[in-house]
Amino acid sequence: MLRRQLEEKELSTLAPWGMKSARSRGRVHPEQEHPYRTAYQRDRDRIIHCRAFRRLEYKTQVFLNHEGDHYRTRLTHTLEVAQISRTIARALDLNEDLSEAVALAHDLGHTPFGHSGEEALREVMAEHGGFEHNRHGLRVVDLLEGQYAGFPGLNLTHEVREGIAKHTSRWDSPSGDGFEPGPPLLEAQAVELADSIAYDSHDLDDGLEAGILSEEALLESSLWSETVHAVESGKAPLSSERRRRETIRFLINLLVTDLIENSREELRRRGIGSPEQAREQNGGALRFSESLQARKKELEDYLHDALYRDYRVRTVTNSARRFVNAVFKELVSDVRQLPPHYQRWADQVGVHRAVCDYVAGMTDRHVQDRYLQMFQPYQKL
Repeated sequence: MLRRQLEEKELSTLAPWGMKSARSRGRVHPEQEHPYRTAYQRDRDRIIHCRAFRRLEYKTQVFLNHEGDHYRTRLTHTLEVAQISRTIARALDLNEDLSEAVALAHDLGHTPFGHSGEEALREVMAEHGGFEHNRHGLRVVDLLEGQYAGFPGLNLTHEVREGIAKHTSRWDSPSGDGFEPGPPLLEAQAVELADSIAYDSHDLDDGLEAGILSEEALLESSLWSETVHAVESGKAPLSSERRRRETIRFLINLLVTDLIENSREELRRRGIGSPEQAREQNGGALRFSESLQARKKELEDYLHDALYRDYRVRTVTNSARRFVNAVFKELVSDVRQLPPHYQRWADQVGVHRAVCDYVAGMTDRHVQDRYLQMFQPYQKL
């Protein structure tokens, strides 16, 4: 199907509040449109093929990559967010391709070792322009990826770039610098909520798998207790592992279903008739029901205390912070240790920003390798 046919199909099938590819604000560097792909399909493909996306495979979600083969990485988290985002977008007659592109790009600016690495870079960059991973994600797609002869970065559309810049979560409150105030398009709001669903479900799964969380303690959470009861009701006894998997699956479905049904009603109640009107809302127009949102927050509070603050997780993340901090400072002290193209980059953007760009792009194992090379050069790897 030709691009123009795809664009016409969007005009006839998407809701009034869905963003149409043909109405994109375009790219920073003008390009001829592709004959077979819409603008957002093209963005999605550029993201998947870029180096920063591939490196997510070896960046921490909660548990380090080498701690187990089945724990989520930043890449598998991203794929789960993209899958949930598409489900939400499809059900609400939003632009699935735009949601998918934002989902696949939303963590490109994440550092090695997850939030610990970000804390370390925020600390060392405090007097040199700061560090915030959404803003860095824009640097990745606008400047640091170098795959095309005609322009720096990936030259993504305005709407995908805005979705990256304004991505909000429990840990992130971005400024959205460079974009008009207010919430992003509904397609990007769908990604934010899919991100929170993916976080809750896979961190529960991984935490139970690691033995840090206990199902008995989790039963104090009303949402988890309700989900377990629904899974066990009227069924033959399940093994512990099978019950956990069924419960996680049921939880995801419960959250997604509540979000879709409540958001559909909210969109109609507010009378949103265009993508632009979504930006004018006081807060996002996509949301969970008040009852489920309260129970979801209760569960997230438990996760925050029982998993993210667990001494075993904190021991690893504190070590990770020291790795990043030490490698950053050593590179700043002698930029000759940077790869040649980053040495040239330092001449353009300054030493601290160039080192920050380099370190933020590293995988967990790359930081560890550089640390050993710098401070323990004779230790066998």
